[in-house]
Amino acid sequence: MDTNIQLVVGLGNPGPEYAKTRHNAGVWFVEELSKRYNISLRPEKKYFGLYGKGQIGDTLVHLLVPTTFMNRSGQAVAPLANFFRIPVENMLVAHDELDMDPGVCKIKKGGGHGGHNGLRDIIARMANNKEFYRLRIGIGHPGHRDRVTGHVLGKAPASEQAQIEDAIDEAGRCFEIWQKDDIKKAQNRLHSFKAQ
Repeated sequence: MDTNIQLVVGLGNPGPEYAKTRHNAGVWFVEELSKRYNISLRPEKKYFGLYGKGQIGDTLVHLLVPTTFMNRSGQAVAPLANFFRIPVENMLVAHDELDMDPGVCKIKKGGGHGGHNGLRDIIARMANNKEFYRLRIGIGHPGHRDRVTGHVLGKAPASEQAQIEDAIDEAGRCFEIWQKDDIKKAQNRLHSFKAQ
């Protein structure tokens, strides 16, 4: 079974006012891959997003940052996955994760949307198939659900932002291990990492 990833999607909201907010952590991961592998991301109307492709390991990988709003992420993902006939199991969706501390990233396959509107829309538009991989990027929880919106749409303090960026950097390295060797090796390394 080929667990190599053919499509990496980074979730966030479009526009400069959101670029540095925690909810855009998924976008930062795709930007990290685009820098690391010299894959330029360009606006692509038919996929409602910024799109690029290049080799990572032995696999041609499509990178996508939807430029729809978060709750419409599937509108970007579905046409691209359908056009290139990318199975749901070969997709990785990078997103912010409230239930994990800044400085931690984890790879997970399948599962629900956990209240995340970007995941919810992708699942709905992929015919309710939840079996894609997720890169969960910890942003911490504000402590009370009434504060969640302000937290995800706010900017992290510099120390937390540095931890998030370190974890994303490590996730980029582990992604290459995943593509070249296997997911278990990548998970073992990434899941034991915690940015200081």
